[in-house]
Amino acid sequence: MEAQIQDVSGNSEDRRRLIEALHAVIPARALLVREEERRPYECDGLTAYRRLPMLVALPETVEQVQAVMRVCHAHRVPVVARGAGTGLSGGALPHAEGVLLSLAKFNRILKIDTLARTAQVQPGVRNLAISEAARPHGLYYAPDPSSQIACSIGGNVAENAGGVHCLKYGLTVHNVLRLEVVTVEGERITLGGDALDAPGYDLLALMHGSEGMLGVIVEITVRLLPVPERAQVVMAGFDDVAIAGAAVGAIIAAGIVPAGLEMMDSFAISAAEDFVHAGYPRDAAAILLCELDGTNEEVSDQLLQIHDLLGKAGATSLRTAQDEAERQRMWHGRKAAFPAVGRLSPDYYCMDGTIPRSRLPEVLDGIAALSREYGLRVANVFHAGDGNLHPLILYDANVPGELDRTEEFGGRILELCVAVGGTVTGEHGVGVEKINQMCVQFGSAELTQFHAVKAAFDEAGLLNPGKAVPTLQRCAEFGAMHVHGGALAFPELERF
Repeated sequence: MEAQIQDVSGNSEDRRRLIEALHAVIPARALLVREEERRPYECDGLTAYRRLPMLVALPETVEQVQAVMRVCHAHRVPVVARGAGTGLSGGALPHAEGVLLSLAKFNRILKIDTLARTAQVQPGVRNLAISEAARPHGLYYAPDPSSQIACSIGGNVAENAGGVHCLKYGLTVHNVLRLEVVTVEGERITLGGDALDAPGYDLLALMHGSEGMLGVIVEITVRLLPVPERAQVVMAGFDDVAIAGAAVGAIIAAGIVPAGLEMMDSFAISAAEDFVHAGYPRDAAAILLCELDGTNEEVSDQLLQIHDLLGKAGATSLRTAQDEAERQRMWHGRKAAFPAVGRLSPDYYCMDGTIPRSRLPEVLDGIAALSREYGLRVANVFHAGDGNLHPLILYDANVPGELDRTEEFGGRILELCVAVGGTVTGEHGVGVEKINQMCVQFGSAELTQFHAVKAAFDEAGLLNPGKAVPTLQRCAEFGAMHVHGGALAFPELERF
């Protein structure tokens, strides 16, 4: 883990000139200078990494964002954009000699078009607030990360967030039509549009998952969907985690695409049940939550198929939510799993990787083996339908060396994901947390192209520097030290 970088700029002349230039374009209240004002911005949800920003800017208009970007570009000062700060990969970790640009005041829903089924929103709007505003019109916004009550839509775009319903309705990138972006030079550009397609390169998709490295998002138009006529959850208990994993493949192979298909192991089940009393079976080694939605007739037919499939797949218990309250209770347990597990240990480390669904049983076995090797407990909570794993490694940062061991354990999990044909992230992004594992997934040719794309948008490298895409030198050093000369850590597993 990188050591905390102190604010090395002090009261230097360069800093004084930058403050004067920023005060000329934004109100004094919108620039945080004193250390105690800046301290709350030292990290995002990944609290293991902390860094004090030189300054924090809180613009209130797009014109102020543009002005801040122009000033920073002229002074060659790094800029890190930040939303709600709920990210879990250190993507919003500040730069010690840069400006932390908070979009917290951009929190308005500008327009809901019920005919076009779209919502025009600012980046600081909470994910859940969009559905709350659209609900009276019979509409909702589908991507629903577990942090949807707090996370902002701008951050969702930057990380290409998913959620429990992304299996059927897609990730953020599949639900955004248009972006207004401020470039590093302070220019405002529009990517995408109200139509389904536009000529030229698909820069709209490129901006998704770019982690604030290509531009600052200042407005978003999202797609809204009609609230389904009916939604119902089936909860299946299993006495073996691997059997539950195999059941996921059986559902998809049958041609059924659930609205959500989530899995939790016994550790996560007990934690969630103690926390929210969702009605989960405590004696199960794993549970699957399978939500079906659509018309009454569709859901009824699929419920019969799902019960039959899960019974044949080895489910030891089956329960269908009888009303909306029970359905919400089942989902509440899943979405509260992260804070619930936090009650069991002084600290936990939330990983995020994605694998082919067919490899789920062996990867779960691999994680269990690593847990024994490192002597650290793991609770598994994940989007089983699309293979997006979220192992939660329990540790105590007060024990010398335990955080380092935890990070190494997490890295091994990500390398296992790559070894079976997966990827080092599904929705949390790379940030600083997984930058070394990018060296495992990609070769020098791919990384060179990533850097070329970055340079096309930000030649000076001022936007969120040091994140997401490692340098070739870093990869060479990491490979020599850790990846056995560039070979994967799991050579016995077939690469896809």
